[in-house]
Amino acid sequence: MEAIKTKAYGATNSIFNGLAPMEIERHAPQADEVHIDILYCGVCHSDLHQAKNDWGNTIYPCVPGHEVVGRVTDVGSAVTKFKAGDIVGVGCMIDSCGQCQPCQHGEENYCQGPVSWTATYNGPMKPDGSGTNTFGGYSTNMTVKESFVLRIPDGLDINAVAPILCAGITTYSPLKHWKVKAGDQVGVVGLGGLGHMAVKLAKALGANVTAITTSKDKQADAEAMGADKVLFSTDADAMKQHEASFSFILNTIPDKYDINDYVNLLNLDGAVVAVGLLGEYKKPLNNMDVAKFRRTVAGSIIGGIAETQEVLDFCAQHNILPDVEMIRMQDINKAFDKMMDKEVRYRYVIDMQSLKDAE
Repeated sequence: MEAIKTKAYGATNSIFNGLAPMEIERHAPQADEVHIDILYCGVCHSDLHQAKNDWGNTIYPCVPGHEVVGRVTDVGSAVTKFKAGDIVGVGCMIDSCGQCQPCQHGEENYCQGPVSWTATYNGPMKPDGSGTNTFGGYSTNMTVKESFVLRIPDGLDINAVAPILCAGITTYSPLKHWKVKAGDQVGVVGLGGLGHMAVKLAKALGANVTAITTSKDKQADAEAMGADKVLFSTDADAMKQHEASFSFILNTIPDKYDINDYVNLLNLDGAVVAVGLLGEYKKPLNNMDVAKFRRTVAGSIIGGIAETQEVLDFCAQHNILPDVEMIRMQDINKAFDKMMDKEVRYRYVIDMQSLKDAE
């Protein structure tokens, strides 16, 4: 298989001193594959967690990036959906078993195959012990199966669209699954990369949206994004006044928090869904508060390929784009620091021309 030498940025081991330039190899497209010249790549909080091995499953070298937008340069002989010159996207997955029930129903993100789905970087979700690795979008090109490539609608600005491929689908999927509709009272907890997209999407679905945040300086931003109301979770009286007010709450906080604070905001049959935290809550769940209003506490992870295309089309239809700040590849470590300090509003996107031009 022909090797293509590719510039990239990545981490080499768990003693994390930031990402550094490296060279990786891609391959020319096989029959069902598409080769993509990467133009832009979004920066997700998961990229830093994975590079630092915060979840204890990182395979090194680790080249992050799963919000990829680029131009097709070559296609395999069996490819029918794309041609050279098309603007396309690649999200969090590049493969799955294709045979299990979730895969057969377009929910590859819940693949039940032997290794689950294959992440765009860091390999299979359930490592098979072989050390199989994949390299992400912090690079100049990549080769991906046609069935895991997304079409970027003409109406979306390719400079800003990349975060829809993770932040967009991660928030859109639960909004659709729990059937959020016009008139519903929806809360969005956290106004970062995920939360700001959730506010825009829920509003476009017709919901009455309350942004729930600790940051009073984000009130104007939340309202500009379409939030009907802003609730400060640090205000105990205001939180008490909003008990039993919401039919659906999407919680995007990535760190440990007390889930009970948000359970009590739900009305009868309401649901609170975590999309940020991938670990334990700070305190145990009080099931009395859940049971007495038949509430649901749930979680959700990204979305399938068909649903990811759906959210791209939905965003084009409703003129929704993430709020982004463009950076050079060489500034990624500064961007990580600012992301940890919550100084980014609301998503960084890397202009990959900066890496192509590097000596």
